[in-house]
Formats: sequence, structure tokens, C-alpha cells
Amino acid sequence: PEWQKPVRRQNTSPTWADVPLEHSRQAWPSEPRVSHHSNTDDPITATKQGYTRTRQPAFDPGSTMSDFILETVGLTKEFKGFAAVSDVNLNIQRGHIHALIGPNGAGKTTVFNLLTKFLPPTRGTIRFEGKDITHEAPAATARRGLVRSFQISATFPHLTVMENVRIGLQRKLGTAFHFWRSDKSLDVLNDRAMALLEDVDLAGFADTVTGEMPYGRKRALEIATTLALEPTMMLLDEPTQGMGQEDIARVVDLIRKVSANRTILMVEHNLSVVANLCDRITVLQRGSMLAEGSYDEVSKNPQVLEAYVGSDDMADAHH
Repeated sequence: PEWQKPVRRQNTSPTWADVPLEHSRQAWPSEPRVSHHSNTDDPITATKQGYTRTRQPAFDPGSTMSDFILETVGLTKEFKGFAAVSDVNLNIQRGHIHALIGPNGAGKTTVFNLLTKFLPPTRGTIRFEGKDITHEAPAATARRGLVRSFQISATFPHLTVMENVRIGLQRKLGTAFHFWRSDKSLDVLNDRAMALLEDVDLAGFADTVTGEMPYGRKRALEIATTLALEPTMMLLDEPTQGMGQEDIARVVDLIRKVSANRTILMVEHNLSVVANLCDRITVLQRGSMLAEGSYDEVSKNPQVLEAYVGSDDMADAHH
């Protein structure tokens, strides 16, 4: 009878023609296998003939590209038509102390705010350790190891110096929102906090209330709290601002000390500090890059002398 005959099921699996082009990348027969362990971006564009692959080279430790830990391309920030930062292209070399200088209003702090994601750029890209972080959240960027300080002292004045540093270390415990736990649970961080305080010559101030410390010591504490996040790169916004000569010398020595195995980008108005510390200098004027090079190169640039110090004698900048 007709009902006893075997029924041949129709093949309902999709054919190549049924798969949209943008979804068929993984199954396309002629597509070579790509390792999932590749650390390179692998953009692919569809063409009528198949796929054209444009591969960016991997970061080879010996290559020139890997020498730059932070790169910006065409970085621009506009506020209602006013360009605070315009087409800034930075290449910060790994392990260097790099200074960002320029007259007031040149856009230095705005660049810092763009790099650390406190401001979104109008245009341009930011790459850190080879990764595009242009649209990343500030906390995610900090967790990558790109950490900053601010122009204004940013410490908790009613906590002790030790407690300030422990806050930076607390994230590792995963108990930041465990408000019901005793503060004694943070004592496991004391040894590491004390080691950081020793690094910045503040071990003797561990039990001091932060608000009672002199300004120069507070700036040193900020560096300690920044180090608590184990940064790969530190951004220091005018670290010697408002200090006397004794404090400046102490902070300069401290920056040189903590720069071991780290990269530092700093905004600094004191050109004596820049000359003493920095491997490379970028000069901004009205939001744009005016010059870049070593201190010797920049100090001989007539445009820099005129824009930055209003004189053709760089010695005037040190007064």
C-alpha cells in the first residue's frame, strides 16, 4: 500500500547559495584555516571572486612596531566647533619617559583625558599595546595597565597614607563591594602597601593622616597609589606643579626610580625637569603638534622657542 512505502526526507540543510555572504566566512571551502591564537586583527572583505585578506603584521618583539606602546592617529577633540586637540599623532616608545609640553591652553590635559577615556575623541584612533582602545571605558583602559595621575592632588585626606595605598590594592581581593566585612580583612595587603610606600620614601608616614602631609609628600603618595594598580604605562599630569625646589628634586628622583620597566608620559611645565628626565618631547600649540624630538632638538627649534617661552633663548624657559 501507498502508506507503507518509505518516505524520502527532503534535504533541508542550507546550500552555499542560502548562506549570506557575510556569514559564510567560516565555511567557505577555499578559505584557509586561521589560527584562533593569532594576536593580529584579521579584517576580510568580500569580493566577487571570493575573499581578499588584508592582514596586519603581528607584534614581533624585534620589530619597530612593537617599540611603541601607545600610538594615536589623527586624534581630534572638538567642542562645538572649537578644536581643543587637532590631528595629534603620538608614538610613545616602550620604556621611555616622554614629555608633553606647551603653553597654557595647548591641549595637553585634554590629550591625557582622551588617552585615558575621560573624554571621547571626535575623530582618530588610540592603540595601546597594539589594541584599539579608542571607544573603551576608562576602567577597562586602567585595567589594561594605562593609569594616570591628575593635576590636582587626588588622595583621600581623612584616611591614613597606608589606607590610601590599600585602596589601590583592594581590587585584587575582589571584595570592593563587601561593605559588611571588617576592615581587618584588608590587613593582608599591608605588606605590599608598605613596600610601595618604601619605594616612594613614605614608609615613615604610613600611619599619618594624609591631609596633614605637605603637598610634595601627597604627590609622592599619588604615585604610590598609581603603582598599586601595577601599570605598564603611567601618565603623570604636572607632577611637580606648585612644589619648592627640594620637593621637585625628590619627585624627579622618584619618577626616575619608578620608571624602571615602565613607560611614562608626563605633562610638565618645568623645562629643567623635562631636560633632566625625558628621553623624548612632544610640543603642542593650540591643540596641534608643533615639534617632536629629543630635548636638544626641541630646544633649538625657533618655533618652539617662540610659542612656548616667547623668546629665542631657551635659557629663559628655566626661570
